[in-house]
Amino acid sequence: MPALGAPSLVRRLVILAAGWSLAVLVVCAMVLALLFQQAALRRFDQGLSELIDNLTAGTTISDKGEVVAPALTDLRALRAFSGKYWQIAEPAEGGRLHVLVRSRSLWDSELKSPPDIVGRLDAQPGKPMSYDVAGPLNEPLRAVATQAKLPGRAAPVVFMAAEDRSPVDRDVRGFITATAIAFVLLAVGMIAAVVIQVRVGLNPLFALRREVASVRRGKAERVQRQYPSELSPLADELNALMAHNQEVVERQRTHVGNLAHALKTPLSVMLTEARQTGGPLAEVVETQAEAMRQQVDHHLRRARAAARTQGSGERTSVAEVLDELSRTLERIFAEKGVEIDWDAPDDLYFLGERQDLLELAGNAMENAGKWCRGRVRVRASAIEAERLTISIEDDGPGLTPEQRETVVRRGTRLDESAPGSGLGLSIIEELSRAYGGALRLGEARLGGLLVEIDLPRAEA
Repeated sequence: MPALGAPSLVRRLVILAAGWSLAVLVVCAMVLALLFQQAALRRFDQGLSELIDNLTAGTTISDKGEVVAPALTDLRALRAFSGKYWQIAEPAEGGRLHVLVRSRSLWDSELKSPPDIVGRLDAQPGKPMSYDVAGPLNEPLRAVATQAKLPGRAAPVVFMAAEDRSPVDRDVRGFITATAIAFVLLAVGMIAAVVIQVRVGLNPLFALRREVASVRRGKAERVQRQYPSELSPLADELNALMAHNQEVVERQRTHVGNLAHALKTPLSVMLTEARQTGGPLAEVVETQAEAMRQQVDHHLRRARAAARTQGSGERTSVAEVLDELSRTLERIFAEKGVEIDWDAPDDLYFLGERQDLLELAGNAMENAGKWCRGRVRVRASAIEAERLTISIEDDGPGLTPEQRETVVRRGTRLDESAPGSGLGLSIIEELSRAYGGALRLGEARLGGLLVEIDLPRAEA
């Protein structure tokens, strides 16, 4: 997935889906646990209600009017503080209960009851009432009470039964633990499924991004893959945009060429006439016309480079260009005996037009050939995934740090006796900046000038 600092569609979708899934799972787990607890308590209450029914059915009134409980066979009710208890009581003053008969398991204790038990039983005659209470040993009890009338007795009596609810609570806790483990595993599986689903679902978007990157790096001209119906219009619009940009670039190139022709022809005529005429005025005209031509060349070159860098990502082999330039310059400087030693990987490509690389490297190598004593060394290498550098060094006199700062200025010439216009290094600096690169000057290991050109790199 993408980096955390930047907004991520994948992260957003995963978080939303995972958050919603976890919320649903938590609610479902809580509901299931509550339903299980209620079902367990209902079964528990049912057992206590059956005990009360047996008590009600077997209880009699003696000749003296005393309540006589039946002889039950439940051994737990006979063992002291066994956890299963029953008692028969009658309402007393103040809403309290007076115990008439109790199970042997209670010994000398009695079952506690809510303070409003009499009122609640009177409000719903014959209906059992369930509640939780502490037992004789302070153990948690589940109790059921009901009110009934016995034959031969005017006042109603209250039958109460209770049992230790710890086994039920253990069952509920065990169910909650098992449910939690199961739901945690289910949540992990659902989150993993969501992540996989999002990644798989967004794969076409990632593929489109890679294709656009390939176009930008010069490996392709158009987006060509078939995409789902949701992304297909986007791919078509991208292709249309790139086609439009290329058309605009071509039109700009045509306009630049027309402008160059329209300006250069009158300037050439003015220079020719001035040179043929002679005189002070002709010299002024010639000087200014030459300056105008240099200005035209300078700005037209920058315009062409800027237009080309806005294109669709043309790439040029660096090795082929350096090989061509080396052979050409060795012939030009044959009388001087210049040897050009160059090296560049076969899979190193410049993200730009061939003509621009010829002009960039050619000006630097020609400058080195002019000032060297006989050796020029050229090296090209990739410095980053999207950058490359071309270094040109010679064994000439080199430049001082102060001279390096001024030599890149347009038209600067440190030796007026040498041929040229003084535009070579300034052209390199301008073109490299147009491509988002840079020109650096330093001291060469051969003793002369080191020229390093930083340029964009295209993938092989």
